[in-house]
Amino acid sequence: MTELLYLKDHYLREFEAEVQEVIENTKIVLNKTFFYPAGGAQPSDTGTIKKLSNNEEFHVINVKKDQGKIIHEVSQDGLKKGDKIKGIINWKRRYNLMRAHTAAHIISEVFHKKTNALITGNQIDENKIRVDFSLENLDQEKIKEYIQEANEIIARDLKVTTEFTTREEALKQPSISKLAMGLPEHIKDVRIVNIGNFDIQADGGTHVNSTKEIGKLVFIKAENKGKNNKRVYIKIENA
Repeated sequence: MTELLYLKDHYLREFEAEVQEVIENTKIVLNKTFFYPAGGAQPSDTGTIKKLSNNEEFHVINVKKDQGKIIHEVSQDGLKKGDKIKGIINWKRRYNLMRAHTAAHIISEVFHKKTNALITGNQIDENKIRVDFSLENLDQEKIKEYIQEANEIIARDLKVTTEFTTREEALKQPSISKLAMGLPEHIKDVRIVNIGNFDIQADGGTHVNSTKEIGKLVFIKAENKGKNNKRVYIKIENA
C-alpha cells in the first residue's frame, strides 16, 4: 500500500521513496508518493523521478489510481523494483491546481447557500474551473453576483485545514458533500477540508493554506446543459 503524502502536507515539493513494482516497463508503484493521482475533478501531478544511484531522470507524465494502486506513468523504462528514488513535483502546476481546488469549494458553497444547488459535474484546470450545478434557471446576473460573493470570501483570508474522521461521523454534517451523487459508498475513512467557518466538505484533493492565495475569480460564461443542469466557467487571476 502506497503512503499518500499529499493527504497531509500539500506544500511538500520533493520526497524520497522506493520502487515497489514496475508494470509494463513504464508504470511505477512507489512505497510512498506526493504525486497526486487524477481524481475528484483534479488532474494528476506531473514532475520528475530521479534514480538516486545514478541521477537518471524519468519524467512523470500521468498518475492514476488503478485497482487500489497509485500508478506513476514515466517517460521511459529503466526503473526497477527496489530502486531508491527522489520524486520532484512540477510545483507551478500543483500550486495552481491547489488554488483552483480551494476556489471550487468556495464557489460550490456559495451556490449551495444561495440556491441549494448541488454539483452534478466539475473539472479543475490550472487557471480555470468548470462546475455543473443542479440549477433550474440560468440567470447570468445572479451567477455573477455569486462569483463576486466568492471573491469576498477569498479576501477574508480564511485558513484552510484538513482532518480525518469516520464515514459515520462525517455524515452527521448536513452538507459534508456538495455532490448530487452524495459521498461515494466506497469511502470509509473521510478526509474533511475546512475553509474557516465558511465551508466544510469531504475531499481528497490538494488545497492552499489560506484563501488569500487563490487570487481573483472572474466569471467567463454559463451554459444551459439541460433541465436542472447549468454549467459555469470561471477563470482565476493572480491577486
